[in-house]
Amino acid sequence: MRVLIVGATGFVGSRLVEALLEADHEVVAFSRSANSAEFPDGVEPFEGDLGDPQTLEGLCEGVDAAYYLIHSLTAENFAELDRTYARRFRERASAAGVDRVVYLSGISGDERDLSPHLASRREVESVLSAGEFDLTVLRAAIIIGTDSTSFRIVDDLTDRLPVMTVPKWVRTPCQPVAADDAITYLVDVLDAEATRGGTYDIGAPSVWSYQSLLRQTADAKGKRVLIVPVPVMSPELSSYWLRLTTDVQYAIARPLVESMRHPVTVDPERDLQNVIPIDRTPVERAIDRALTG
Repeated sequence: MRVLIVGATGFVGSRLVEALLEADHEVVAFSRSANSAEFPDGVEPFEGDLGDPQTLEGLCEGVDAAYYLIHSLTAENFAELDRTYARRFRERASAAGVDRVVYLSGISGDERDLSPHLASRREVESVLSAGEFDLTVLRAAIIIGTDSTSFRIVDDLTDRLPVMTVPKWVRTPCQPVAADDAITYLVDVLDAEATRGGTYDIGAPSVWSYQSLLRQTADAKGKRVLIVPVPVMSPELSSYWLRLTTDVQYAIARPLVESMRHPVTVDPERDLQNVIPIDRTPVERAIDRALTG
């Protein structure tokens, strides 16, 4: 199968390129830096920018399936950009006769009072669903892996703060997923006809909290941290607090932390494990792997 990855140089995209090659697919890797990126032999780079329609000529030609992995969190108007980019991709994929599109989105709990970040993810889902292709949506919370932005925040906190006065959202339930498991699910949906047109959650075997993730990460590094949740820290104050405690770009960290106020756990009725059962990685092992690279 000839497969296009839109966002092929990102944290997930670069890993997905290798996994699809191992599964004997032809891979087209699209990004703004595709021609200068180091892809494995056999990958066809396609350098372009969804912000510049002139660079998209022929993007989806001859493509059977595509993964859409674009998120514009570094821009102040990220929601507007994500909406525009998704429409441009949808138009080209539909015109070229792409059969399937897989979009990696985010878990958002009960879908009420969504953060701007998660509301934008839902909007992109809606935009893509109007295409002339079968859309499969996978929703994830934190993806635990080396170079994962959300895990880097957790890692930075345990490095810098032996005593943490933290927002109360650290007690919010979450169900992260190991990077290897996320990639396995993404690859396997291509051969699972039942996933056409479906929306699924992916996660680890157990539910955690941000507080327990911080403790486990610290333990894995041989550190001890004292975590003191504060009930009065607003989302805005939380984001400024985060600015002082992590190297993650503030424009990315702020929308991510605003999404942490809601439980983000797998809905049993939407659990992809029901359709594609895999041997899921425990969170403890996923953290160990992420820390050792």
